[in-house]
Amino acid sequence: MTLEKNNTIADHFSHLDDPRVERHRRHTLVDIITITICAALCGADDWVAIERFGKAKETWFQGFLELPNGIPSHDTFGRFFSHLCPRSFQNCFIQWVQSITNRFPGKLVAIDGKTLRRSFTESDKKNAIHLVNAWSIENKLVLGQLKTDTKSNEITAIPELLEAIAVKGAVVSIDAMGCHKAIAEKIREKEAHYLLAVKNNQPRLYSAIHELLHSKKAKSYQRPVIDFYSSEKEQHGRHEIRRCWVYNAAAKLPIATEWMDLGAALF
Repeated sequence: MTLEKNNTIADHFSHLDDPRVERHRRHTLVDIITITICAALCGADDWVAIERFGKAKETWFQGFLELPNGIPSHDTFGRFFSHLCPRSFQNCFIQWVQSITNRFPGKLVAIDGKTLRRSFTESDKKNAIHLVNAWSIENKLVLGQLKTDTKSNEITAIPELLEAIAVKGAVVSIDAMGCHKAIAEKIREKEAHYLLAVKNNQPRLYSAIHELLHSKKAKSYQRPVIDFYSSEKEQHGRHEIRRCWVYNAAAKLPIATEWMDLGAALF
């Protein structure tokens, strides 16, 4: 996976501290990380799948990796990453992603949290791993990733993740978990635009928008105050109809001054 000078995985990960005892190293650090990243980008979600991917693509990997002892086993992948410093890996990963995303600018960045499958280990009773991801929709690429102790900690993790990635000019979408004034302000500070889902965790904002939706003014659907878009398609064995109303004068809502640069409300 080479792009151009200073943009390769080796350039950004080779200075990581290797947690293994030197005499036990049968595979290079860069080989392990490169195979893992490539496999994960192609949908591998556990160590067995990563090993299987590596063996399937071994001829391709031989073109730019050392592979002194072939493709590592799934146990080797698991042991290596269980001892690797997560923060150091994260920093290297973000730097690498940032170095290549400048070549493929995206307009929509989706931030969301998820729990990794099979991340709970029965032997040491560790909790499941929760991650917050920034996903470039057009590029189909993770711009950044942050581990949290619990799903509820996404609220504090999102600003930290935003600080680490470049989103200037993009629209950053987040579900209701991230609908907070401080997060909206952070996005604007990064010179991006926010698209936040509103539920009852923000009761005053939710009530204001709900009242707007059912007001006579909203029901008139008059441009330029309200825009309307509809789409229909067959998907997953069903006929899907999507409708969206955009109220372009949300800045006039009584609560709008509490949300930095609030411009529109979508229904």
